Parts: sequence; structure tokens; C-alpha cells
Amino acid sequence: MKRINLFCGHYGSGKTNIAVNFAFALKRQGKQVAVADLDIVNPYFRSKDSETELAEAGIELIALPFANSNVDLPSLPSNVYGLVQRKDRYVIMDIGGDDRGAYALGRFAPYIREENDFDLFYVVNFYRPLTQTAQDALEVMREIEAAAGLHFTGIVNNSNLGAETTPADVVVTFGKTEELCDLCGLSLAFTSVDERIAEDVVCKKVFPLHLQKKIY
Repeated sequence: MKRINLFCGHYGSGKTNIAVNFAFALKRQGKQVAVADLDIVNPYFRSKDSETELAEAGIELIALPFANSNVDLPSLPSNVYGLVQRKDRYVIMDIGGDDRGAYALGRFAPYIREENDFDLFYVVNFYRPLTQTAQDALEVMREIEAAAGLHFTGIVNNSNLGAETTPADVVVTFGKTEELCDLCGLSLAFTSVDERIAEDVVCKKVFPLHLQKKIY
């Protein structure tokens, strides 16, 4: 387990829901946890939607001051730098979709590389229009890496069709996930699945997700 855990992917990949669930999972292990919402692209579905639940669990949330409003400015809270530089807690970062959102992460890349205690997870949903094949997903992945100034360390398969997802819908994407792993030379970190069907998905690396309100 790395101290800094970064989740990034294309629009609709589901990275925000994974980041929030990952934070709760670390907290249940007794760790001090903080979540940084760096999504400067999409103001509608973001970690701040779970602000109350995170606070009740004792998880610090740092989000844009205009999150959940109709104002979306490309600015970042200065205290995010403190999270990266302090070593007293585990950090989860929810990075905005595609390469534009990844530019926000690039501002912290030098500090993250210097500590070298991080995982950058590429979240892919093979049911999204621009990542329906392993090759398409790889192209998006490389664009994000170039913008962020960091290389991905693992793949997260979060292929889903929202509330309509069946176990078969998830399992059928395993082949594409393996192909993507082969193309980029990275391993599958886990397959994230809605907790209501997680037990029916035959996979060694299943991460059950509790779907937060307004987060997909």
C-alpha cells in the first residue's frame, strides 16, 4: 500500500466513486486518510458530494471552493500541497477526466516523484464511447500520462452500465482488460463492482463499491 493513491481516467470511468470507496476502505484499516478532489473539469459528479459521509468517518476532504455550484474555475486549493508534502496520512486524489484534468496533477508531480511512494491508477470503463477497445483506452492513458508528468502504475477495471450492470457485463470485459495490461505492461490492480453484484463476479481481485449519491 502506497501513501499517495491517485485515480484518473476518462469521463464516466467512475474514478470518483472508486476514490471515495478507497478512502473508506483505508479508514476501516485504522489509517489516517485525506481525500483531495482535483477535478477541475467536471463540476457535477465529484468527491465533494460525499462530504458529509467523509466527515462523519473522520476523513479530511479538500475540494475546490466552487465545487457543487454552477461556477467551475480552474484553480486548486493551496492546502493540497500540504497533503503531498506531509507524511502523516494516506492521501487519495480524485483527478479530473482525460488529459485536461490531468494537468492539475502535473502541478504536484515533482513532489510526488521525489517521495516516490505513490500509485497512479488508470480507471477504465470499456462501456464508455471513447474507451471501448484496449487500444482506445491505451491512447487515452498515454495522453493523461503526458499531461500529468507521471506514469500509471496499475489498471482498475471499472466497466459498468450504471444501475443496469449485471455480473456478465463485468466478466465480458476481462479480455479487454488483459489486452490493455499487455499493451501497457502494467498489472490489474482490481476490478471494482457494485456491491449488489460483487459476489456474483468471479474474479480474484474484486473491490465492492458502495455507490455514493450522484457519483457514477
